[in-house]
Amino acid sequence: MVHVCVSKEERALLAAACQRADMSLNDFMRSKALDAAESDILERRVATIATKDWEAFEAWANGPAQEKAALKELASKSPTWLT
Repeated sequence: MVHVCVSKEERALLAAACQRADMSLNDFMRSKALDAAESDILERRVATIATKDWEAFEAWANGPAQEKAALKELASKSPTWLT
C-alpha cells in the first residue's frame, strides 16, 4: 500500500482527471504511476558495466579494425531505394 499526500488543488486536479478517464482515484493513480515508472526505466540512458567487462570493451574498441567480408560486400551495393 502506498499513501500520497496532496494539496486541495492537487486533489481537485486528480479528481477531474479521474472523472475524464472514468476511473477511480486508486486505479488512475496506480495506472499513471506504473506508466511513469516504466517510462523512466525504458528511457534510462546510463548503463552500468562491470570493470572487467569495461576493460574488455575498451580493448576491443581500441584494437585494430577487423574487415568483415559481408559488410564490405553490402557496402559495395546500391541501396534498394535507388535501384
